[in-house]
Amino acid sequence: MSDLVRYKCLIGGEWAEAASGEYFESFNPYTGKPWSLVPRCGEADAARAVEAARAAFLGPWRSMKPTARGALMRRLADLVAAEAERLAAIEVRDNGKLYAEMASQVRYVPQWYNYFGGLADKIEGAVLPTDKAEVFNFTRSEPLGVVVAVTPWNSPLLLTAFKVAPALAAGNTIVLKPSEYTSASTLEFAALFEKAGFPPGVVNVVTGFGAEVGDALIKHPKVAKVTFTGGERSGRHVYQTAAGGFKSVSLELGGKSPNIVFADARIDNAVRGAIAGIFAASGQTCIAGSRLLVQDRIHNEFMDKLLAFAKTAKLGDPMRSDTQVGPVATLPQHQKILDYIEVAKGEGARCVLGGGRGSGPDCGEGWFVQPTIFDDVSNKMRIAQEEVFGPVLSVIRFRDEEEAIEIANDVLYGLASGVWTEDMRCALRMSERLEAGTVWVNMYRAVSFMSPFGGYKHSGLGRENGQDAVRAFLQTKSVWINMAETVPNPFVMG
Repeated sequence: MSDLVRYKCLIGGEWAEAASGEYFESFNPYTGKPWSLVPRCGEADAARAVEAARAAFLGPWRSMKPTARGALMRRLADLVAAEAERLAAIEVRDNGKLYAEMASQVRYVPQWYNYFGGLADKIEGAVLPTDKAEVFNFTRSEPLGVVVAVTPWNSPLLLTAFKVAPALAAGNTIVLKPSEYTSASTLEFAALFEKAGFPPGVVNVVTGFGAEVGDALIKHPKVAKVTFTGGERSGRHVYQTAAGGFKSVSLELGGKSPNIVFADARIDNAVRGAIAGIFAASGQTCIAGSRLLVQDRIHNEFMDKLLAFAKTAKLGDPMRSDTQVGPVATLPQHQKILDYIEVAKGEGARCVLGGGRGSGPDCGEGWFVQPTIFDDVSNKMRIAQEEVFGPVLSVIRFRDEEEAIEIANDVLYGLASGVWTEDMRCALRMSERLEAGTVWVNMYRAVSFMSPFGGYKHSGLGRENGQDAVRAFLQTKSVWINMAETVPNPFVMG
């Protein structure tokens, strides 16, 4: 193991091993082999990180003017931009997604720190009119304190920006806990905070497993808020654990998003949108359009074009520019996807493309799954109700707008949705009735630092991105000042 890259965690501005001295391997999904060693942190490391974040919050970070904090965030944005290609290559090594996608994401990440850095000195209170005579009442918007941010393995640095940028703008300090499968890019990114001039302890990174270090962070009494992106089961555990300490919580969880194609849609555009919605990122995105709803009267024509296009997808080395579908990020997820494919076959869904393990000379020893399409899917099937998180598409027919809404909303999730139609009245009606935090019309998978993102139902709590995201990391204080010369006698009722 001497040739593996060995990382350290970041606590209070210092790079350190886990208190236990233990490490665990991080695997390259394309080769199926370990490439780095990551500290296996535990309760002691969690406590040190929270204490470091708390000290920074009460010390240099809190005393720093918001304009100065914003300037540091913009300096960080410049450093990320300069390191984007290197950071993207590390993400590919860790999660197997296409370099083209990861590079595009990391080049976009600086916008979050620029945008929220610009908001840092625009957080305002208000003077309130009250019904009390000779009283001056105003509010202050203040940071919560120490924020624990738990991030997933599919888009580590982009989803870190969703959390860290508004939290810092609001004046909080951070303990980051990245996925145990993809910690390397977060650790590399964390090194840029010192270069940007952030005080030690403002951002800390501890790595390891949820039961060993994640729970300890969430339970720590000096943590004020937990923000989490991941699966529904883990999100429920985070929510329940944080409730014991009455902590503020935001959750961005799973999805089973409908991508709805009406008969009047531009079919070639809708085909591209359907493919992008499920096979981009090998389906490993919470907003994947994993349920494709196609109106009856164009079903056959649409499927012919969809299959013809999907068959052109090239599996292979995610670092190559001509690769279109990379491996699945983790070995357990690889097996889970293959299991779901067998479940779908057993339920009677008709597999019209793929349906098994990806293999071939360009796939090496990697964890590939063939791009898979099931037709004749009923919305009651598990393949249509449960999040697969892989390159598996369920095609469901519908008759009319009413049935499309009924099918689309008949799941536990409500993260995203797509509508393909040339009828803008229909598009607006659908946008109103779809139970989803995001509705795309004649497009799919667009996100922005300026636009709110989050889910309905089991897809989570709260919203990330946009101006309102800062409010999720603030608390309001009401200040009352008596302007009267004397205080009334409390024993004499007026």
